[in-house]
Amino acid sequence: MADDLALDEVVRFTSDLIRIDTTNRGGGDCRERPAAEYAAEQLAGAGLEPVLLERTPGRANVVARVEGTDPTADALLVHGHLDVVPAEAADWSVHPFSGEVRDGVVWGRGAVDMKNMDAMILAVLRSWARAGVRPRRDLVIAFTADEEASAEDGSGFLADRHPGLFEGCTEGVSESGAFTFHDGFGRQIYPIAAGERGTAWLKLTARGRAGHGSKVNRENAVTRLAAAITRIGAHRWPTRLTPTVCAALGELAALYGVDPDLDQVDTLLEKLGPAARLVESTVRNSANPTMLNAGYKVNVIPGDAVGYVDGRFLYGAEDEFRTTLDQLTGPEVDWEFLHREVALQAPLDSPTYARMRDAVREFAPEGQVVPYCMSGGTDAKQFSRLGITGYGFTPLKLPEGYDYQHMFHGVDERVPVEALHFGVRVLDRFLRTA
Repeated sequence: MADDLALDEVVRFTSDLIRIDTTNRGGGDCRERPAAEYAAEQLAGAGLEPVLLERTPGRANVVARVEGTDPTADALLVHGHLDVVPAEAADWSVHPFSGEVRDGVVWGRGAVDMKNMDAMILAVLRSWARAGVRPRRDLVIAFTADEEASAEDGSGFLADRHPGLFEGCTEGVSESGAFTFHDGFGRQIYPIAAGERGTAWLKLTARGRAGHGSKVNRENAVTRLAAAITRIGAHRWPTRLTPTVCAALGELAALYGVDPDLDQVDTLLEKLGPAARLVESTVRNSANPTMLNAGYKVNVIPGDAVGYVDGRFLYGAEDEFRTTLDQLTGPEVDWEFLHREVALQAPLDSPTYARMRDAVREFAPEGQVVPYCMSGGTDAKQFSRLGITGYGFTPLKLPEGYDYQHMFHGVDERVPVEALHFGVRVLDRFLRTA
């Protein structure tokens, strides 16, 4: 088991990493190198030989390999990203880059997404170095840049330009799973991610006839765009169930003693109560309008108008997504991918999933472990190009009333110290035998 020093270090590492501002504003506006150098220093302190790799100056990634005891075993990738989304200090109770530890809680941007997991990985590896522990299989440790944008400077760059560093890796673990979900009725559920919806960030462009705002104009680009955006926002996507989502619904239905009727998914979700939040975003594709841009003066009808949509598609449902967008945008609005990444599906009958489940059960025997599919995406998408199957496993034991999902990209992001301690113990147990 991880030693007491590891429990102290995980808190310190989380706080230290939060204080290194790695805000990713998109468009290349980020500098992860100071955090990468910090992580590399801790890895070197564990007797490893980390390498720093950059596609763009300042956008550093760190990779190291831990040699396992079984040379015939496939390697396991353990990865976390170093960048974070922006935070407005005026909106927060504490400064978002203070890393303050107060009342048993670590505060700051990245406390959940995902410098906590980065810190857990470092703490476990340093604990192993002190005790002379080696895992069963080789572990490839990767701390990446640019996950909060396109991943072109991070996991995409590593997968495309440095695949040799991941030789032998068949599976990987990262965010976000094995956290406590309180259902409001005294049950504690621990969802482990075994799938992700695909990413489809879209740009819509409507073109029309520019003119004076006082004149009749039947070719108004703003009107055309607004109509398409309204159709997209109002569209009710049909149910499409992946194997992971089917398994999640089945296990939750059994937990609550309700009929697992997959032909009436919305009715089933109603019967699951608060636990439906774990699956309701992953039973169908989605497309949410997010930004609009048109015109430059109130009395001028512009010749074009642009909108942006955050689209997500389920495993096996991308063709339906594309066809539906063609229909919803119509002939007067064009659409294109700003960023597209694949949907993922991971097996639930693998030894790795079983070992993750067993590790959680050892330290949270009162909990119910279930599979789930992430509504969003992670670096596992890029690493899948190398044939690596990805799972979401960032173990945290959270108190009732703590809204884990709200912490992602939210104000006052924070993580309890005890949750970090639990994470270190579970991660240590899993990685030793994985």
